[in-house]
Amino acid sequence: MVNAKVSSVSNGDVVTKIFIIGLPRTGTTSVSVALLERGYKVAHQAFTKQAFELADVISDAPCFSDYSQLDKLFPGSKFVYLDRSMETWVPSMQMLLSRMLVHLDDKTGRFNTILKRSFNHSFGVNRVENPMDSEHLIQSYQAHKQQVFDYFEGREELLSIDIGESGSLSRLLNFLELDAGSSDSDTSARSSSHKNSPHQSLSNQSFPHLNFPHLNFPHLNRGRNVASWDEYKHPNKISANAAGPENRKYFDYKLAKPSPKVTT
Repeated sequence: MVNAKVSSVSNGDVVTKIFIIGLPRTGTTSVSVALLERGYKVAHQAFTKQAFELADVISDAPCFSDYSQLDKLFPGSKFVYLDRSMETWVPSMQMLLSRMLVHLDDKTGRFNTILKRSFNHSFGVNRVENPMDSEHLIQSYQAHKQQVFDYFEGREELLSIDIGESGSLSRLLNFLELDAGSSDSDTSARSSSHKNSPHQSLSNQSFPHLNFPHLNFPHLNRGRNVASWDEYKHPNKISANAAGPENRKYFDYKLAKPSPKVTT
């Protein structure tokens, strides 16, 4: 099983993580909840060093834009790319952007600066005339996918799945070296036997409102729903803005400039 070692990011020790690097609206929430149910501590988005320190799994922003920097910060970690058909992803992403764009503005937007940077890097939300244009979104998606696959070419640390495909959860658990038939308590029992495991026992807890038929993922953010993560209660959830010894400081790395795209 892949476990994050109990050590501080700032003290130079090796820390391994699981990063979900699919773009928004590809199933990041569904994957995050599925791994919560298997005993992992999960941050759906992480904007502080402390959030990365506390979580075993980090998904969504800034992972989809910062995967190469995170790979260097956390050597030996595993990365999961989430794929989705353009026919369903584009309208879903347009719906999300229709709600988010006003808050992603570089100067006036109220969203976290790291979140704004990720969206600007991957979608050019503050560089193109119409970020919601279908062709622009398709180009952004395909460019991101190609960059991910090029970066991890020849390496075993990357898994690509489409959560809508049958058996996709089984593939993920096998990639993470988990028994696909394990429950919360099974996972926690195995985790507690590892010297470096940070997982807390969930043996006395159950979550009957979710089930995983045929080891497929729950689909939580369907239609216009974008708040399932906030609504889902679980003791292993990690706040994206968790404060630590350095308060809410983020890492000092810089992102490379995104590849130029045809503006629309």
